[in-house]
Amino acid sequence: MKYIIFEDQSGHAVPIIFPDKIGHAEMREQVPYGTVLSCGYVELAGSGFHCHGECHELEAQSAEGDAEMLAAAFGREE
Repeated sequence: MKYIIFEDQSGHAVPIIFPDKIGHAEMREQVPYGTVLSCGYVELAGSGFHCHGECHELEAQSAEGDAEMLAAAFGREE
């Protein structure tokens, strides 16, 4: 799976997880938020998420804390 974490108009982080067959740039075009904070690939490993990678088109990459943010947003505490 892939993910992008956007910043919404009020400054809050909004994570989105989507299938590998959809490109990061393609998903970016579909979401109205202005700023991409981080993005990459996400895997469910054991009891938690593992984030890695980058997207050259969006000039963004996975960041420290992304796994915890995804876990909190999608109800899977790490």
